[in-house]
Amino acid sequence: MGFFASVNGVVTPAAEATVSVLDNGFTFGDSVYETLRTYRGRPFHLERHLARLRASASRLGFAIPDADDVFAQRLEELLTRAGNDESYVRIIVSRGEGEVSYRFDRVKGPTVVLLAKPYQPFPASYYTEGVPVIISSVRRNHPSALDPAIKCCNLLNNILAVQEAQAQGAMEPLLLNAAGELAEGAGSNLFIVQGGEAVTPPLAAGILAGVTRAVVLEIGPSIGLPARQQPLVPGDLFAAEEAFITSTLKELIPISTVDGRNIGSGKPGPVTRRLLEAFREYAPNHCA
Repeated sequence: MGFFASVNGVVTPAAEATVSVLDNGFTFGDSVYETLRTYRGRPFHLERHLARLRASASRLGFAIPDADDVFAQRLEELLTRAGNDESYVRIIVSRGEGEVSYRFDRVKGPTVVLLAKPYQPFPASYYTEGVPVIISSVRRNHPSALDPAIKCCNLLNNILAVQEAQAQGAMEPLLLNAAGELAEGAGSNLFIVQGGEAVTPPLAAGILAGVTRAVVLEIGPSIGLPARQQPLVPGDLFAAEEAFITSTLKELIPISTVDGRNIGSGKPGPVTRRLLEAFREYAPNHCA
């Protein structure tokens, strides 16, 4: 078991892996990434993560020439070398090595990095008791400035919000958009439960199109639990019967309190529990 990296196809222990200090990912944050995990040793919805990775890179104006099967092969080699029971995986692609300038025509790349380390599950209490969150004073980036739909390695907006949440003893910050609507968490998407329906902000609220968010929207109706998109404001959250956050690593984590105020009973509700159960049945069967 271990922490290993693949840099342009060369696998080494992560501590020995190197990328040039002239790489645009380092000098400008000019890079995109995806985070995923394995179930039974296989990566969850690799094809969806790669599609989003390519979309992010395209919006930054560079292409990822490697086909999906090349990524899959490199990831297979990396996971085999790491030998973990389950792995946390991060894929990072930068524009490439440049001259510390805006002469993007001189950049040689891209640089493709895969990381794999042992997956560490979140505490079981998160799922049985729920977690506290806050509504951050940090606003989500406006799409006309830096669109949150681009999953880039410039995470300062998220970092500032997470630091604020941690200072208040919260597990996750929720960010509002410029209009004062609920957008998403620093590392998650948000759902509330109203009248037995799971409701999440629409992509137009300025959020990332989360893979787990999409799965919840798909599997909810299949088990008789309606799930839909709708603009939400903080009042909707405080009045909700239940609420939860989603991500590939977190799955579905119930929210117990927001800014110290109980959501519903302050305990995970039946809709959240059923969706989590359904997701955990779904995930192992949708791995590469």
